Amino acid sequence: MSITIDDDQVLKALNAMQQRSIRLQPAFKAIGEAMVASTHERFQEKEAPDGTPWTPLSETTIERKGHDRILEGESGQLARQIHYETNDDELLWGSSMIYAAMQHFGGDQAEFPHLWGDIPGRPFLGVSDEDRDEVLDTLSLYLEGGLWPAACEAL
Repeated sequence: MSITIDDDQVLKALNAMQQRSIRLQPAFKAIGEAMVASTHERFQEKEAPDGTPWTPLSETTIERKGHDRILEGESGQLARQIHYETNDDELLWGSSMIYAAMQHFGGDQAEFPHLWGDIPGRPFLGVSDEDRDEVLDTLSLYLEGGLWPAACEAL
């Protein structure tokens, strides 16, 4: 099956969409901002991307830290060090803190003897259903030419 289109407006729209599809960084920047904000929200809500509440701190940890705030160390840096990087091909977001993976995935004292006990995983990175909808909406809007390039090029 073949379709031939001989309409200047349609051809211009298709060409513009094709050009946007090979230059995704503006959309990725908007998505990166949204994912960082969503991750910060998870720290406030104390829940994983799937809505599962984080495991409460053990009594030993509460005694050692002097509080029961989950994933809040003395500096609070884990929640503050969420950032993203992007180019036309990819979007990456996460934390630069060396202990972020341990807090996200958890770890056993048997594998990591320096721990004072097992650490349950408390996922804070990921895409929730709401995030997924926002990503799809942003990509659709971008590819259709809505709000771009002027509104989002500054991101």
